[in-house]
Amino acid sequence: MDKSVIYRVSNHILPSLVGRGWGVGLLLAFGLVSCSDFLEIEPQELIVLDKFWNEEADVENMVAGCYSTMQSDAVISRMMAWGEFRSDNIVGGTGIENSTDLSNIFKENINASNSYAKWGDFYNVINRCNTILYYAPQVAQKDPNYTQSELLATEAEVTALRSLMYFYLIRTFRDVPYYTQPYLDDNQTMNLPATKFDVVLDSLINSLEAVQANAVRRYPPIKTYYQQGRITQDAIHAMLADMYLWKGNYQQAIRYADLVIDAKTDAYQEELDKMSGSVSANDRMIDGYPLISDAMSTGNYYGNAFEEIFGRGASRESIFELVYSDNDQMLANSAVSNHYGNSTTFPGDVRPADFLGTDVTDEVFSVFLSKNDARYYENLQSINGSRTLFGINKYAYRSATVDLTKAEIQGSYSSAYAPNLCHANWILYRLTDIMLLKAEALVELAPDSVPSTPEDQTTNSSDDQLTQAFSIVNTISKRSNCSAAKKDLDQADYGTKQLMRALVQEERQRELMFEGKRWYDLVRRSQRDGNTDYLVGCVSRKGSTGGGAIGSKLSRMEAIYWPYHINEMKVNDQLVQNPAFGSGEDKSYERTQ
Repeated sequence: MDKSVIYRVSNHILPSLVGRGWGVGLLLAFGLVSCSDFLEIEPQELIVLDKFWNEEADVENMVAGCYSTMQSDAVISRMMAWGEFRSDNIVGGTGIENSTDLSNIFKENINASNSYAKWGDFYNVINRCNTILYYAPQVAQKDPNYTQSELLATEAEVTALRSLMYFYLIRTFRDVPYYTQPYLDDNQTMNLPATKFDVVLDSLINSLEAVQANAVRRYPPIKTYYQQGRITQDAIHAMLADMYLWKGNYQQAIRYADLVIDAKTDAYQEELDKMSGSVSANDRMIDGYPLISDAMSTGNYYGNAFEEIFGRGASRESIFELVYSDNDQMLANSAVSNHYGNSTTFPGDVRPADFLGTDVTDEVFSVFLSKNDARYYENLQSINGSRTLFGINKYAYRSATVDLTKAEIQGSYSSAYAPNLCHANWILYRLTDIMLLKAEALVELAPDSVPSTPEDQTTNSSDDQLTQAFSIVNTISKRSNCSAAKKDLDQADYGTKQLMRALVQEERQRELMFEGKRWYDLVRRSQRDGNTDYLVGCVSRKGSTGGGAIGSKLSRMEAIYWPYHINEMKVNDQLVQNPAFGSGEDKSYERTQ
């Protein structure tokens, strides 16, 4: 099945409506819907609304429009910029001097005019979701084929998409305007003050808790990309695990992480049970987890998991990703093409921080634990054989092969996407992410005085949070360890809560590098610590010009969030600017009035 089937929508409706002077509210309500003649010949608002919201297909078209908008360059670029670019992973790449806004991000010279501070496309998705939630129950009353269970599944799916958009917004801006009613009328008042981070987070958790049981658990196998490309119960549970971790409710974070891990494990066990004969070594679970082996069948090469997860996409480890059709005539992932690079321009306008590229070649090992970590060779690609200049291989290339037959481990790369024709899916949640969220929660639950080494344990190791956290990290690390000898980490090297906390955070950096996670991990750590010391220490490793000034800026808790864009300040007089980026007239960022 063509991956595009779940997102196939018409792109010519919206401009035609604009030309006829339709209201903003109606545009946001309909967005990119299916190609229907009556939308083009009957512009009267009430007639169109009456004709449109009549059957299940109308609702499905609107849901498809939500996904389509999330696939846009505007949304993916911000997921990358907000979640990754300010972190220690990224610096400017090819032609960065031509992008003032990007350059200023790397200099921590962000102001309210930076285009990456615009949040309109996220609120576009939110309003589409609000609109669907408003009209879908009415459609269910009209269309007998739209059953109650299908309606509830739609409401769960759309609630999750809306929650995901808000989750990005609060992690980026902290306090944001929050509303759950659709904007259907130009006369509606939308000047809303920002709602506190904790209030929004609690509301998102409550709304997901209310609908999670109604979400689709598994789509039929014939709908090839639905299981990973649309919201499922696993995706909602992954979001709840993440949100509870931000809230500091570690027991609940573990509970929902376990639901995801157990579901993925059970699903793969069913596949194994169907296999006739013996199961190959590469198909077996790793320490009881359904992880994909990175070792290729020959044994002398690694890169199998990389190709399955990032090259082909929709792997068994995937929980939720935005699916791009492997068809040059369909929507492409232009954000990755521009930012990470393509067959013509590589690296893209961003690249790995220098200390990452040289971490293994110089044997510094400040991020990777040894030269045997296949992820170093898979995620980063040397430019023309350079030992100092690297590009981001993850997402930009379909494959990375780690060659162990040479005297020195080497990586080779193939199938770069043509400019603006990248078809790599953008992964939002995958299994190892959730496993490491669980490990982080386990560490935070552990008493400060509890030792983690087996020799010192006075309680059963299965009940010890630090031992459980270590086991998770060890499993993920072992999957990527291409050494022919010892693969396990030594638990004795991480004998305190502080050392285990660092191990988990560093493993998240290694495993999820360039996936839009790193900055949010640093922000979450800062929220927990009540200061930015750890974040500043990490970001300073980039060695940017003016590093001292950057460290000084980021010493303020307000500065790790983004400013409201100046356009939002102009149209919404209820917003109070983040003082780290404003004129300084606002004495306290806590004031949102």
